[in-house]
Amino acid sequence: MTKNLSLILLILLLGSCRENRMQLPEDGISVPVAGNTYVTEGMEGAKISNRGEINSWTQPDALLSTWFKVSNPGKLQLFLKTKPVETSSTVEVSLLGKSFTVKIGKTEEPVFHVGTVTVTESGYIRVDAKGLKKETSEFPFITEYLIAGEAAAEPLHFVRDFETYWGLRGPSVHMSYALPEGNVEYFYNEITVPEGEDKTGSYFMTNGFGEGYCGIQVNSEKERRVLFSVWSPFSTDNPDEIPENQRIKLLAQGEGVHIGEFGNEGSGGQSYLIYPWKAGETYKVITRVHPDGKGNTEYYAWFYAPEDGSWKLIAGFLRPQTNTWYKRAHSFLENFIPGQGYLERKVYFKNQWVRTEKGDWIELTEGVFTNDATARAGVRMDYAGGVEGDAFFLKNGGFFNDCTEYKSVFTRQPKGIRPQVDTFL
Repeated sequence: MTKNLSLILLILLLGSCRENRMQLPEDGISVPVAGNTYVTEGMEGAKISNRGEINSWTQPDALLSTWFKVSNPGKLQLFLKTKPVETSSTVEVSLLGKSFTVKIGKTEEPVFHVGTVTVTESGYIRVDAKGLKKETSEFPFITEYLIAGEAAAEPLHFVRDFETYWGLRGPSVHMSYALPEGNVEYFYNEITVPEGEDKTGSYFMTNGFGEGYCGIQVNSEKERRVLFSVWSPFSTDNPDEIPENQRIKLLAQGEGVHIGEFGNEGSGGQSYLIYPWKAGETYKVITRVHPDGKGNTEYYAWFYAPEDGSWKLIAGFLRPQTNTWYKRAHSFLENFIPGQGYLERKVYFKNQWVRTEKGDWIELTEGVFTNDATARAGVRMDYAGGVEGDAFFLKNGGFFNDCTEYKSVFTRQPKGIRPQVDTFL
């Protein structure tokens, strides 16, 4: 009797192990952790590198969230794969309202069955992993999720065969404004960041031009900036390599404005004002591009702070070996901190005007939506732009399901209210 009972227990144990070690179907698809996963709760309990790899996972309050987008309804089988482990641990994995307890132990092939769910519609699926029990200081490092079933049929959208750093940052989105014929000297724009959309790592660029840009940033929980940059005509990511005759020269510096250089995305002159701009407020920006008649071009930017009721000069730069008026008036929205790429951002741009070299003010009402290589590669689909009310808008991050077609054209209703500003130069 005892021998029979032991045999029954062994059969049950083996059956349980087989369930947790359910064989991955041949059509299973790998969703890497790198590029698709963020620490969304308990930030001190887990760390993910800028390349998307789990560096540590020590605390049970840390939540590791992974996203992928499916195009088909149906059954979805989920497995997870870890780096080799020497001890046992238990994690909880949740998706689509269901939670599964996964026991992880030493094995030659560290692939573990999580469970099966039913997907009812296309869209993003969020998978949350939370540590429950461990025998060492670290929970096992998950390297990828493996999915199978009808819902795992292509097309699928997640970061694969793509630079994980840019995938984590998420898609950048742009709105380009149709300029009138003739020489444009000034571009005027108004910006409103809705309350709650001012996430750390956001750059809300209001006034772009062919050789640089100006806008507002959220650099940390305590610091915000108004940024104005002009690229050097010498193409390099290292500002030290720029020849002296192609360096950006400072012409004017606003009060409290920091002046320096930048690199890594081209190089040139950079200026910024630390200023506590607020979500929900509307700010005004005006930029000037003017050839100096000597083969160079001057660039200026001003920022209107309603809190002070005055225009603030940010800086004036001279770009050598350049002879141009204002080209490519545009705005964009980006996230520049990889670990913040799962958060949604949104911004409104209103009342665009230009002033020609002859002094005529002309309102701009047409915008063209575009996005970056991350969006065009199909690894991130959370991007949008268009018109709401009397403003153009841009939106990215957050893994929302709607996306705007590349090069969509939008027209806002004209307001006919010319900017109440005098030209500065």
